[in-house]
Amino acid sequence: MTGYGELVRTFGKIGVLSFGGPAGQIALMHRVLVEEKGWLDERRFLHALNFCMLLPGPEAMQLATYSGWLLRGIPGGLIAGGLFVLPGTLILIALSAIYVHFGGVSHVEGALFGLKAAVLAIVVQALIRVAGRALSSRWHYLVALAALVALMVFSVPFPAVILGAAILGLLRPEIFAAPGEARDDWGQPVSLASSTVVFCTGLAIWFLPVLLLRPAFGPGTFFDLAVFFSKAAVVTFGGAYAVLAYVGQQAVEVHHWLMPQEMLAGLGLAETTPGPLILVLVFVGFVAAFRDAGGLDPMTGGLLGALITLWVTFVPCFIWIFLGAPFMERLRANPRLAGALAAITAAVTGVMANLAIWFGLHVLFGEVRQVSFAGGTVDFPVPGSADPAAFAIVLLAGLWLWRGGGVPGVLASAIVAGVAVRFLA
Repeated sequence: MTGYGELVRTFGKIGVLSFGGPAGQIALMHRVLVEEKGWLDERRFLHALNFCMLLPGPEAMQLATYSGWLLRGIPGGLIAGGLFVLPGTLILIALSAIYVHFGGVSHVEGALFGLKAAVLAIVVQALIRVAGRALSSRWHYLVALAALVALMVFSVPFPAVILGAAILGLLRPEIFAAPGEARDDWGQPVSLASSTVVFCTGLAIWFLPVLLLRPAFGPGTFFDLAVFFSKAAVVTFGGAYAVLAYVGQQAVEVHHWLMPQEMLAGLGLAETTPGPLILVLVFVGFVAAFRDAGGLDPMTGGLLGALITLWVTFVPCFIWIFLGAPFMERLRANPRLAGALAAITAAVTGVMANLAIWFGLHVLFGEVRQVSFAGGTVDFPVPGSADPAAFAIVLLAGLWLWRGGGVPGVLASAIVAGVAVRFLA
């Protein structure tokens, strides 16, 4: 049996080196856990990955948690998942503090300008990669297009888009699920007693701090952050890029915690740190609470906002693994639910397309106006406000990524280019 010390050292190393988004992080875990350590065989690793791809939340973090659980039970899962998130969290909180204090300094503005342009290229690359896997028939394309129009034109909430896709997949599984993807049985039964204990304990750990926030600080940003990101944790099918459309819509347009450009800057900062990309939500929590600290010192408020967001974002991920793995195996075996998951994946592609367009408008153009269209509204750029430097950095970053360049190198080069542009302007 793997010792706790070795588990801490191994997943601590993975947490520090886990750059490059979920694909790179999963590849790193495969190399360490399967090839170097031999703790999991190929079949077991892929079985765990399949579970995590079906769950809401960051799949790489959940894969680390699942692997730790296989090795040392629930304590092992807590160690592995916690260490996967910890290094990036500490770095991102520090970067968030730097951002709120020095974001207006010219050199910092230049760095963020280049960072946002590079992130746009990364988002587009991720969209192309996901679409290639998820859209295998005209029905998948239609669902993706419907999701894009619903979000971009009619501002339909993200959870409603996902729910609609799930219902369609349940009703017509034969047009979404791939042949052989599902079976007509429900798999092995699950222990109700152990599942109940895990469920009740997990909910108590998740929601007790949330319930204490209101009497401690009253209604305000802290409680709003806890409630909002608790809801987000339940609907984040498709990983970080998918949930960003929902978070962007709510955090920017409803709660007014950030500007669109700041949301993109936060995503850029999260891209430069190890750990799951969904750590960008910690940036949102920090900035929101820094600006409305509920009577606390702004830095103290920002730190508390970041920790609240971290808690309600990642505690559910542990619950999904410790509770959900046996149930998800049964869901995967049922053809109707396999169809629902396939339809959700197609909708997530449309969600990501909306995110790419939204980011692109605010990075590449200085001015955007709303135009009425088909009973809704669409954001259109003002042609004269196009930023040639932003276009150039996005195109060069995209070319670098297309030729196989690594994300850290792309981001570093874009930061240098952004500082140079601002210096020469």
